[in-house]
Amino acid sequence: MTFFRSLKNTLFQVLYLLLLVCGLYACASIGTPSGGDDDFTPPKFTGSEPAANALHINQKTISLLFNEYISIDKPAEKVIITPPQKKQPLIKAVGKKITVELKDSLILNTTYTFDFTNGIVDNNEKNALEGFSFAFSTGDVLDSLVISGLLLDAETLEPIPNTLVGIHSDLSDTAFTTLPFLRTSQTNETGRFWIRNVAPGTYRLFSLNDANRNFKLDAPFEALAFYDSLIVPSFEPAVRQDTIWKDSLTVDTIQTIHYTRFTPDDVVLRLFQEKFEQQYLLKTTRSDARRFTMEFNAPVEEKPDIALLNATGKVNQADWCLPEYSADRKNITYWIKDSLVYQQDTLRIEAGYCAHDTANVLIQKTDTIRLIAKKAPTPKNKNKSATNEPQREVLTITITPSGTLEVFDTLNITVSEPLRWFDRECILLSQKVDTLWNVLNVPLMQDALNPRRYYLSPLWPYGQEYQIKIDSAAWIGIYGNWNDSLQTTLRTRTEKDYAQLFVQLTGNEFAGFGQLLDGSQKVVKEVPLEDGELAFYDIKPGKYYLRYIEDVNGNRLWDTGKYAENRQAEPVYYYSGFFELKAYMEMEQNWNIKELPIEKQKPLEITKNKPKEKQPRKNDNRNKNNGNRNNANSQSAMPGMPRMSGF
Repeated sequence: MTFFRSLKNTLFQVLYLLLLVCGLYACASIGTPSGGDDDFTPPKFTGSEPAANALHINQKTISLLFNEYISIDKPAEKVIITPPQKKQPLIKAVGKKITVELKDSLILNTTYTFDFTNGIVDNNEKNALEGFSFAFSTGDVLDSLVISGLLLDAETLEPIPNTLVGIHSDLSDTAFTTLPFLRTSQTNETGRFWIRNVAPGTYRLFSLNDANRNFKLDAPFEALAFYDSLIVPSFEPAVRQDTIWKDSLTVDTIQTIHYTRFTPDDVVLRLFQEKFEQQYLLKTTRSDARRFTMEFNAPVEEKPDIALLNATGKVNQADWCLPEYSADRKNITYWIKDSLVYQQDTLRIEAGYCAHDTANVLIQKTDTIRLIAKKAPTPKNKNKSATNEPQREVLTITITPSGTLEVFDTLNITVSEPLRWFDRECILLSQKVDTLWNVLNVPLMQDALNPRRYYLSPLWPYGQEYQIKIDSAAWIGIYGNWNDSLQTTLRTRTEKDYAQLFVQLTGNEFAGFGQLLDGSQKVVKEVPLEDGELAFYDIKPGKYYLRYIEDVNGNRLWDTGKYAENRQAEPVYYYSGFFELKAYMEMEQNWNIKELPIEKQKPLEITKNKPKEKQPRKNDNRNKNNGNRNNANSQSAMPGMPRMSGF
């Protein structure tokens, strides 16, 4: 009996030792922690000093507390304080707390709003607390009305992000240019804005790309928008339906939510840049002995006055050089005609041109410019037996397009230097009829800006073959160079290679023109509105988009606005769909340009500033319970304020 009791104790001791060894091994094993599910939840506001929406506040430092460690992304840009501050406040985030220290004196009986837009993010995953704002009042009342809307580019209808929007209670036209905004906010990434804590009253609404951050329009290069009507903010009780999801496919419940709707909440502002480019001379270069170029910052409207300075005095431009303008009129190349002039290594010229002074006033300016010719590199002579006689320069001729000619094309002929003389009889354009070439009597037109470019622009029928023939020495340049003979053949496409599009347009107030766009928004074809129709003939097969511009002044251009004249930019409308055109197709379409609100017209496919979808940062192992969250109020309201309606 004693033996069995002893054996039993021994077995228990061995088992205990085995369990102890296993436990120690498990503790010593090194493993990789799973880390849990990804965090997609933004920080939550938990408290503040002073309290949110408090009254009779006289302290200039506020503290905001959150449920996790946070930081502020670009506080100087993303934190908007109303009323606007003259001195930059001190804004910092430490741990779970944000501190804002105002440097300006507090204004009595005023509601202060601290709009953090999307600047508050958690430290780890950078989840942004969208639309968070905080408010208090220095008086007896906390103003609580809201004005909201959307800011679009006037020409392209693109949503404009990160741009100031503000109001004035002073209804005069000069308030925008002389006074800072009374209350202000900033558009978010999709161009939407909310001006919060507005007092009852009547206001004018503006937007400003405020380059100098003084909250008023005082620079000609600042883009702006102004609303034509007066704004009277108000509120009303409203109801909406909120859906709660069990998961991504299953609806849990649909709740009826009663809330306060602040109006107006559908204002659309159209931002434009007034027509202004500061004009000044960038540089003057002499790329080779026979020409020099003046490069300007903006298109040249008035022709500069160029004079050559030599020992005997001034030589007028017409006697010694010939100007050539670039397509955008920003650069002018002067071809020196006189060999006694271009053979000089150094030239002195007097240039009189228009430029803006420091007050942005266009004045006449005169400069004396010294031009030194760049020496051409000496070509290496690989053939030692070759003679040292200089080779003849050839006047080169370039014809575009080549090969295939569209029926709507203009034939461009460009020569390498301006012409002194040409024989029109030695330049032949012929059309092939059966087996014969019939010479066409088509005028040769010189370009108004570029003296080296000429045009042939007849009506090109479908499916025809053409030939251009230029005899040798038919054209002679100003430096005595002549052309070699040239012959090229062109062919137009057949009618079956093209599509036709006819759009019956309604809803317009003014005559205008339609523009057919490709996927990159490049204008492919432009036609005027005639008898209510936009007729696009001879279009290459492809996918196209359409916009219409109301041409208020009838100049066949889109014109920007001007605030001093209370003139908006010319209205632009986009067809909300697209046209998939195939060869030999004829399509008709009706389009009421005001059937859809302007903010819903532009197709998403060609919208550059698209709404951004939040993507998982590491993996997609979301907690299934996340589907139960109610995301109906995506606009985080100010603490203590009712939720606001959007679009």
